[in-house]
Amino acid sequence: MGTPKNPAVKRYIVRVATLMTLYLVALFTAKWIFNNGAVEGPLAYALAIAPALPLIGVFWAVMRYITEESDEYLRMLVVRQCLFATGFCLTIVTIWQWLQNFDLVHPGNGGFGAAFFWFIGLGFGALYNKLTLGDWGNLW
Repeated sequence: MGTPKNPAVKRYIVRVATLMTLYLVALFTAKWIFNNGAVEGPLAYALAIAPALPLIGVFWAVMRYITEESDEYLRMLVVRQCLFATGFCLTIVTIWQWLQNFDLVHPGNGGFGAAFFWFIGLGFGALYNKLTLGDWGNLW
């Protein structure tokens, strides 16, 4: 896989790479600070939320790519991926919640929240596109 020629894809890759770098920095920084007991009060809440912000930015980057992509077919492929990812995420989180409601699984999810399942669903959505339409799209 070479360098993409599509300008919208190039911008998408730069945005996601930047946001994921910020995510890793925020995550490791927050974990280190919390593990060393150096934070409490409102600052603790802000620090705990910090790693979520770049992930929210990735959602924005995907949606921004959809608006910037000039090829209607490629845009449709990404929209299908996003719809698949959303349905997959909602299904997993809903089932997990009901298992928790009946005390069949431990409260919490070990850090695997909705964003994790949405990103997994995005990959499954690309596979779904490949299997049903024969095309992965520009992002894969």
